[in-house]
Amino acid sequence: MFVDRATQHRSKIVKKYLYRNKDNMKIEYFPIGSPEFNAVEECWKQGKHTILSNYYPNFQSLRNMVSQYYRTRRFNLNIKKYLVRSTN
Repeated sequence: MFVDRATQHRSKIVKKYLYRNKDNMKIEYFPIGSPEFNAVEECWKQGKHTILSNYYPNFQSLRNMVSQYYRTRRFNLNIKKYLVRSTN
């Protein structure tokens, strides 16, 4: 499993889970300061203009838009091609 160094990936509960499952999975961390290796960052980059260019009267409205956008959007991101492009 590839993960970045976000706070939620380093929390106590996640560390306990990973330790309990260390025989079933291997964790690889993306290099620090390298969002180009993380395909999720590319998906966020593609969507943030659409999402953030609108006004939301409250947090729940923003949350609903983010959820709806990412549930219905197809990114057609070829992971192998994306990662190879990122290393050149």
